[in-house]
This record gives sequence, C-alpha cells and structure tokens, in this order.
Amino acid sequence: MKKGIHPENYRPVVFKDMSNDDMFITRSTINAKDTIDIDGVTYPLVKVEISNTSHPFYTGKAKLVDTAGRVDKFMSRYGNRKKK
Repeated sequence: MKKGIHPENYRPVVFKDMSNDDMFITRSTINAKDTIDIDGVTYPLVKVEISNTSHPFYTGKAKLVDTAGRVDKFMSRYGNRKKK
C-alpha cells in the first residue's frame, strides 16, 4: 500500500435514522457536529432522514416519509395542472 494517501480521521461513527430512531455504528471519515454516548463511549453522531431500516424498498412496506412537507409543496405548485 502507498503511504500518505489514506485519510487520517477514519473512525467509528454513529448514524441515527430520524424516522424510526434506529442507530448503527460504522467507520467513516464524515465530519459530525453532534456526539452521542453509547455504552460509556462517546461517538460522533450523524443524523440521516432515511436508512435501510425505514426505506420502503428494504422493509417491503409502502409508507410515505415526508419530513419537510415536500409532497404538499409539490402538489400545491403542480398538482392541479392539466395537460394542454
């Protein structure tokens, strides 16, 4: 392996799915502003809106995840337009 080309801050990071509060620990170089304590160890915390535990493709359940009102905003702008 070549020396000096790999990131220095490769460390364990907690990713938290905000739609169902599921958390998992993996290694990453992502910058995180928040931290969380799990079993007495402090990890950087990255909040995600959707993960494999809440995505309909992986769960098999068709549910609408609309945290920012995007669907309502789209429908109010373009929902009642007709083709000419």
